[in-house]
Amino acid sequence: MKAAGNAAQGAGRTRLRNPDSLSGDGMTPVMPTEGKGDVYARAFELAKAASSFAGQVHLENRLVIGELVRSMNCYYSNLIEGHHTHPRDIDSALTREYVEQPEKRNLQLEAAAHIHLQGLIDEGKGPDVEPASAEYAQWLHREFCLHLPKELLVVENPETGERKRVIPGEFRDGGVAVGAHIPPRAEELPAYWKRFEEAYASKKMPDIRYVVALGAAHHRFAWIHPFYDGNGRVVRLMSHAMLMRSGLGCSMWSVARGLARTVDRYKALLAAADQPRYNDYDGRGMLSEQALVEFCSYFLETAIDQVGFMAKLIEPGALLGRIEGWCSKQVAAKKLEKGSYQVLREVWYQGSIERSQVPSIASVKERQGREIVSRLVDLRVLKSEMPRGPLRLHFPIDVVEEWFPGMYPPFSKMPETGTQIWPSMGMM
Repeated sequence: MKAAGNAAQGAGRTRLRNPDSLSGDGMTPVMPTEGKGDVYARAFELAKAASSFAGQVHLENRLVIGELVRSMNCYYSNLIEGHHTHPRDIDSALTREYVEQPEKRNLQLEAAAHIHLQGLIDEGKGPDVEPASAEYAQWLHREFCLHLPKELLVVENPETGERKRVIPGEFRDGGVAVGAHIPPRAEELPAYWKRFEEAYASKKMPDIRYVVALGAAHHRFAWIHPFYDGNGRVVRLMSHAMLMRSGLGCSMWSVARGLARTVDRYKALLAAADQPRYNDYDGRGMLSEQALVEFCSYFLETAIDQVGFMAKLIEPGALLGRIEGWCSKQVAAKKLEKGSYQVLREVWYQGSIERSQVPSIASVKERQGREIVSRLVDLRVLKSEMPRGPLRLHFPIDVVEEWFPGMYPPFSKMPETGTQIWPSMGMM
């Protein structure tokens, strides 16, 4: 199978001998050499930023922000694949409210499958193995594809028209091409998986080296291209799982937003790192070490940027200021009662509150307190697992643009679900 798109070929490349097809040597070097570029400095920077970020938010609020970020991650991961699924349609899919048009409905089902799978990762419900492993990759692929409609489980060779069914969790049994890159043959996959697992096992390297490995593993997985389809989504979820394993990742931020916002650079650097080494000064592996260094640096730079973006977005003073402004407008429109903001503010700081606390928080009588809660629940900004249970925050799609500006592009300027955004390079 061949995906569309071409990577620029570098001039003056040194043509190296073909590696032993069963050695896995074709993807060397597997890691940047320490001291090359700024990769290790960026790894330390990410470790510092991510470590301080998670502790800023109450545990119960982390869970609800995680739900919001999973939807965001799904939206941007779809964009990287070249098509658009509107956030409102993603939100509807989570409550099984699907549109009638088959193509759009399929994208909603795809979105729900992605969010379900990332939720399993965030909750630690994946297999108890290294994220950078064949077993984990197969679990990701199987868990995702089992929830897809059959129409999305077919790939086609654009040159011959040959169609191939994608079997959930199964590696390809034939050859593929991704732009100018020809991934290893199917019979070579076991050797490459062995090398991959040896290179990126968290137990075999210091913590900071494992952070550097995030970008290297991301590219080398894409280079191996083990499945007929779904490789891009699987590798981004694998990177998320590796971040969680490292202790730096959490459900409240996602690198996918940054990759999508710089998608041309992302794909160009991926393609560049596919290339053979330039000369004897470009490492000692089969592929360009300099290109790998540049991709790893970019990946970590993007992760740092996304941690910073989310930290700024949910900084309590700024977030509560936006919530207060929203509440004032809802009170003026007679959709909320006075005192509603004070209740939301208290829930943010405490994680949850009992209903009996509302009159005291809002400085109102008990009947007015019940009305405040009723209206906040109706607008879906408060929720409770039980009719009289504790109240927790909820972030419905209707408040996202105002409460979390910049998380998505403006909804009003978005195209409809199913619109092609960028020329597809296939599922990388």
